[in-house]
Amino acid sequence: MAHALVFDSGVGGLSVVEELRKIAPDLYLSYVADDEFRPYGDKTEAQLKSRLPGLLQTLCLMLKPDIIVMACNTASTTALAEIRDAVSVPVVGVVPAIKPAAEQSQTKTIAVLGTPGTVRRRYVDQLIADFASGCDVRLHGSTELVNLAEQKLSGTEIMIASVQSEIAPLFAGKTGASLDTIVLACTHFPLLQNELAAASPKNVTWIDSGNAIARRTLSILQGLKHTKIPSHPATAFLIGGQANFEREVMFKTFGFEKVVTLKA
Repeated sequence: MAHALVFDSGVGGLSVVEELRKIAPDLYLSYVADDEFRPYGDKTEAQLKSRLPGLLQTLCLMLKPDIIVMACNTASTTALAEIRDAVSVPVVGVVPAIKPAAEQSQTKTIAVLGTPGTVRRRYVDQLIADFASGCDVRLHGSTELVNLAEQKLSGTEIMIASVQSEIAPLFAGKTGASLDTIVLACTHFPLLQNELAAASPKNVTWIDSGNAIARRTLSILQGLKHTKIPSHPATAFLIGGQANFEREVMFKTFGFEKVVTLKA
């Protein structure tokens, strides 16, 4: 059995955890949510590159995983190279699913829905140039959808009108009328899949990277010598966060028996 550390700014990485549980139910998982610094989507590139390599290095020394899954699009498109240089284990990043979206779109009109910190990155521009040059691509960033996903997984009912106001720009104008495929370029957003579908003014295909990231993680693990699995229960660590009752129950539904708050 191997040990994977799943890291995100908050609960968004649980959408990747869900996919990992489906295809590798015996995989031992630790989870870390950087609540203290969330949301990453409104942080600068310099801020993220300053914080993340050292933080992941410390977590790697503390938890001793076989692999790190950076289940955050903003972190992956900003500081993945620096994080890999800082740690001694493989790191899997999240790539916005622009290539499959471009391949599946019938109208060749797609959108990338992420945080502002993801959709403005050069990395995303390059993905579009490499894999969607024949498509009309609309980019849209939202930090409020991140907040709504956090609220949903803490037990708060989400009003569809709140989601509608966030995604309305995607469907505006001629491009919006032709839009048929939307890339969920933030791991928080698949957690709002039902709300997004209900808020959409028409049927579209929603694509995320969760399954591809899970399969890539397992592929790398197959070639590694695994370390000793921790004796403690699968744990979610919240950096500077508050482990209230609702959040503890939510983490348990994703297989994390224990929730620990770490001081920032």
